[in-house]
Amino acid sequence: ARLDGYPEIKVVLRADWEKSKVSIISGGGAGHEPAHAGFVGVGMLTAAVSGEIFASPSVEAVLAAIRAVTGPAGCLLIVKNYTGDRLNFGLAAEKARAEGFRVEMVIVADDIALPDIAQPRGVAGTLFVH
Repeated sequence: ARLDGYPEIKVVLRADWEKSKVSIISGGGAGHEPAHAGFVGVGMLTAAVSGEIFASPSVEAVLAAIRAVTGPAGCLLIVKNYTGDRLNFGLAAEKARAEGFRVEMVIVADDIALPDIAQPRGVAGTLFVH
């Protein structure tokens, strides 16, 4: 797949995305595993948005990704179970819906790395969803 991007807001997207299909967007903070961009491609993510080191992407960055790759079929946001990710992706989804975009969101909370935590983060499980 050909890639394009918006480096000022850290969004990587497919340049050849299908406007007639549901777009899939994911992302999260940068740090030890800024891997989201590596999952952008045919049969995988349509776009990935990155936050700063250990910080969730901003509402504006997520909204920019939604605007960039969402056609009439809408988009699905894949979100890890971090408070900042849930909040910022959720607010971006609400803003996008207010602009007329069709947006759905799924929270991934499967985390085998730390089995006994009260709020699983979804780091490991998200890789399989991408």
